[in-house]
Amino acid sequence: MSDGSIDLNSDARAKAYATPLELLDPAQPELFRNDAHWPVFERLRKEDPVHYTAEHEFGPYWSVTKYNDIMAVDTNHEVFSSEGGITIANQTAGEGPLPMFIAMDPPKHDVQRKTVSPVVSPMNLAILEPLIRERAAKILDSLPIGEEFDWVDKVSMELTAMTLATLFDMPQEDRRKLTYWSDVVTAAPGQGLIDTIEQKMEIFVEYHAYFTKLWNERVNAPPKGDLISMLAHGEATRNMEPREYFGNIVLLTVGGNDTTRNTISGSVLALNQNPDQYKKLRENPSLIPSMVSETIRWQTPLAHMRRIATRDFELGGKTIKAGDKVVMWYVSGNRDDEVIANPNAYIIDRERPRQHLSFGFGIHRCVGNRLAELQLKIIWEEILARFPDIQVVGEPKRSYSSFVKGYESMKVVIPTRY
Repeated sequence: MSDGSIDLNSDARAKAYATPLELLDPAQPELFRNDAHWPVFERLRKEDPVHYTAEHEFGPYWSVTKYNDIMAVDTNHEVFSSEGGITIANQTAGEGPLPMFIAMDPPKHDVQRKTVSPVVSPMNLAILEPLIRERAAKILDSLPIGEEFDWVDKVSMELTAMTLATLFDMPQEDRRKLTYWSDVVTAAPGQGLIDTIEQKMEIFVEYHAYFTKLWNERVNAPPKGDLISMLAHGEATRNMEPREYFGNIVLLTVGGNDTTRNTISGSVLALNQNPDQYKKLRENPSLIPSMVSETIRWQTPLAHMRRIATRDFELGGKTIKAGDKVVMWYVSGNRDDEVIANPNAYIIDRERPRQHLSFGFGIHRCVGNRLAELQLKIIWEEILARFPDIQVVGEPKRSYSSFVKGYESMKVVIPTRY
């Protein structure tokens, strides 16, 4: 089993270094599915940290691969705009990119983000915590002992879908629709989930209709503390166009679902690949918060974010032209050894575990980062109280995506419980 370290003496490494530099194209979903992207980024950080790929199915783009350069782009929204989309592939729904606040610039971005952010305020997280804990306990208590099962399906997807359904105040029996829709949003045709773009659009119609019904219910009821009600009654959002509302729902679904669930799965995998760290955690559960941050760095659940240059700009000795697509590879910046000591190692008691790029920086820093950390903290507190060990059996099936860096399935066995 690969350990995510970049010394993989593998075909991937040989290929990454044999390819002419100008032809290196890190945005290939296949690289991520095969866990073969590491040497590509290692080479780019060393030889061409601000790298231009001239030919790609979504058009030419720049790759920014070093920590400090990524920070420079992420914190400069005047030069590097989010308008029109945040992935290398423009997320479309029939008529061009879906509007959503993460893909907007100020001032519109700021007022829309401000409308939904109370749902993840410290006060609201304190209310959510016992509910998340109760659900985590129930999920873990229902797991089979001594037999193989899929951790992604039974645990990671379950807990995050339950939490997200609560934030939307939708029926819990519909929670797996959120998982499905989230997967459809980022799915490539022909990779198992959907066959064609037309099929994707049909699913989007059903997804849109579901949330339109929720909007209509909330807009005609007194304001409440859920995300839909906040959007329906918010001064800056109550008159938004239906496509803009749907765009924000898509953002909140993917942001609230994919990232946390893939880090929950990633934590089990990382601890299995690093048994010394697993032992350290069992012996000292107070390391959970630090382990959570280290996992978020190590996993980097969203591999990249993209921007568009609004004017010519020099970065790393290269001139990025106005209108160019610029991709910030968080997954690479989180392994930059000039900023993070021993970055390919998984170390749960790092000196500065929160020093990572996974949540982004600047005005688009992940609005739900504390909720993500809370869910991970709770699930591990409950795991350590129940199971001496969770064993990953076989290589996980990774997502076919250069955006969502995650797992479709991961088989595990829990030998015994306390």
